[in-house]
Amino acid sequence: MGIELLTERHKDQIAGVLGCWDRVLVFGTLPKICYAAGMTSYLFAKQVRIFDYPRFAEPFRDQLRENAERLAAANGMEIEFLRKRNARKEDRVKETLARRGEQPGLVCIFSAMEPCST
Repeated sequence: MGIELLTERHKDQIAGVLGCWDRVLVFGTLPKICYAAGMTSYLFAKQVRIFDYPRFAEPFRDQLRENAERLAAANGMEIEFLRKRNARKEDRVKETLARRGEQPGLVCIFSAMEPCST
């Protein structure tokens, strides 16, 4: 079973495709919950007390972790935990590419604790 391409998964919503030689970093945000009052409002609407948030978020965390572990296993790689706060992920990617070569495909999977103001 191969990885489903985004262009296949969302083909009904895509008007065109942009190709490039290197990589593309995609960032996003969830505008309604990306700030403290928004998340509080969302949890209130779901009838989740703010102190119950860790239990509420647990299934989402587990689903993300299981998917990362599945991808790592399918690609014969380890998930690398970055302990240093200022670890430069791009430098780790360059080191891995220098070691394994520039062929396309999954390069690294990182696990890190990221600082968050909310």
